[in-house]
Amino acid sequence: MVIFECRKKYVVPKVNYQVYVVELSKRVFNENTKFRAANPQFNGVLECLYVGMTSKTPKERLQQHKTGYINKKGHKLSANIVEKYGIYLRPSLYNHINQQPMNREQALKMEEKLAWHLRKQGYAVWFN
Repeated sequence: MVIFECRKKYVVPKVNYQVYVVELSKRVFNENTKFRAANPQFNGVLECLYVGMTSKTPKERLQQHKTGYINKKGHKLSANIVEKYGIYLRPSLYNHINQQPMNREQALKMEEKLAWHLRKQGYAVWFN
């Protein structure tokens, strides 16, 4: 008696992540105390920004933020700060970073690194 063993290989799709930057209305600095407290270096000259990371395109992710997107499990995936104050994407601040594919962990680290870099330049920045 011959028994055949069937082994299926499951291929986990490789997901690439990107970082993105959204310009926020400067009203966020006056209206949001947490944002203001996180950016004591801000002098009002440069813009207010949100830095995030996504497996979507930055354009798709901004649309999710602006519409208050809720996933199939009922979790809100949009950041309130972007939903209320987000204006548009700032690709000149992140395109150079997305040249190389990143996994989730790398993108999280890059999100934080970019946010701190932008703060040092004088921007007011929010990131998760």
